[in-house]
This record gives sequence, C-alpha cells and structure tokens, in this order.
Amino acid sequence: MISTICVIGAGTMGAGIAQVCAQAGYYTLLFDINTTVLDKAATAIHKSLQFLVDKQKITAEEKEQIFKRVQFVHDTNDCLADLFIEAIVEKTEAKVAIFNQLAELNHSEVIFASNTSSLSISAIQAGIIHPSRVVGMHFFNPAPVMKLVELVKGNQTTDEVVEALVLLCKQLNKVAVVCKDSPGFIVNRIARQYYLESMVIVEKGLANLEQVDAIMEASGFKMGPFKLMDLIGMDINFAVSESIYHAFNDAKRFEPSPIQREKVAKGELGKKTGKGFYTYE
Repeated sequence: MISTICVIGAGTMGAGIAQVCAQAGYYTLLFDINTTVLDKAATAIHKSLQFLVDKQKITAEEKEQIFKRVQFVHDTNDCLADLFIEAIVEKTEAKVAIFNQLAELNHSEVIFASNTSSLSISAIQAGIIHPSRVVGMHFFNPAPVMKLVELVKGNQTTDEVVEALVLLCKQLNKVAVVCKDSPGFIVNRIARQYYLESMVIVEKGLANLEQVDAIMEASGFKMGPFKLMDLIGMDINFAVSESIYHAFNDAKRFEPSPIQREKVAKGELGKKTGKGFYTYE
C-alpha cells in the first residue's frame, strides 16, 4: 500500500509531481540536495495552488492543507517512503546511484519509479538492488495539468508493481497508459517528428517558426512545436532526440536538428532561461 511518496529532484517536473501527489491526499516528500532549488519549488507550488484558488478550483483552506502535506528535504536520510519518483538529470548512472542509495534506507518492497522520458528502464534496472520494483512513470509538463502518465514496464518489472501504479494514477486523477520499454516509449517516439519535421521546414525556408506554430495550433494542437520545445526546455528536448536517434542506430528520421543543437550550445533553453525560439520576459 502506498501512503507516502517521495519525489527526487525539485526542478519544474519534480515540483509539479509533488503537487499532484499532495493534491491527491498523499503525504509527500520533495527531495533535492540544493536548498535554493527547494525554495524555488516551494514558491512554485504555492503559486500554482493559489492559481487554483483564484480559479475557484480549490478553497484557500484546501490550498493550505495541500501545501502542508509537502515536506521539503535535502538530506537523503529523511527520504523514507513507499514510492520514490525520480525526476533528476537524464543520466542512467545518476538514476541508478540515487535508487541504490535509497534502497539501503528503505524496506525491500519500496517501488522506484523513473520519470525519464527516453532512457531505458531495463538498463536502469540492471544496476539496481531490487530490479523487479523499478518502473517508468513518465509524467508530462506541466504535471498538475497534463492527464497522461506513461507507465513503462522494464524487462524485470513485476505485474504487481505496474498494477499498484495504475491504481495510484487513478487516485492522482491521471490516465495511465502501460507500455513496454522501448526507445522513446510511445509519446516521445511519435512526437519526434512533430518537432524534427517542423525544424526541417524552417531550415529549408518553407515557413518561419511563427507560421508553423500558428498553423499547427489552428489544426487543433494546443501548442505549436516551437512553443512546446520552449516550454519543455531545449536541453531536455534535444537530449531526448539524441537518445532516440542513437537507440535506433542513428536512423536518419530521428536525427537531431542543428537548429536546436545551436540553441542548446548558446544556453537559449526556452522559458526557463528567458529565451529559446521565442523571447520571454
């Protein structure tokens, strides 16, 4: 039974996931070794909850109750939970290291879920003490708004773990889609062409980025590809593209765009840096 959830990494995704868990009534720990990042996460969660109050989605009292269910911690010794959801850097070795560290502190039945958007769950499992309890749990940005969660079953993930997280997703008011471990899973594998072909169109001068965004939004997409890349973060989106590209043996259809590569090199990562394809104040 899952009663306490610990989210590892207090960046945008981690903070959003923690808010989702707390809103669903779960006692939630949000861990990060960087206290400045934790402070920013606390501010972001408080602001997000206040937005819900202003929209009359929750009451001011409910906001305070939800916020109180989140504990912000920077010491791994305080990370005791039934489920861990990591949202740290997209490096397999980093995810393996933190999961093994936490496994030594927690009971053997704890579930370790990775929010990775492209790394192999089976590869992460290979270095974990209890591989059968490792699973992919991929939320989408912004986590409090987006309904979909990809549950990714690695080679050693048990059916019981998947079933427990399907039930949890219902409690979180999310829609769970279960898939097998494969490059990009479902969404990012399909979405690569949404991003990559859009950049090819701009590279070839067939249209500018504003026109591409406008026509895709007019076609029914909530956000055009360039606005969406800015929201996700250029570094994250580019890393996913590279990961899928190499996973498919450098298949041409998944080749990362030089436009995005240049943006990452310049540090123009989108909304979080104030500039990406668009400029933000």
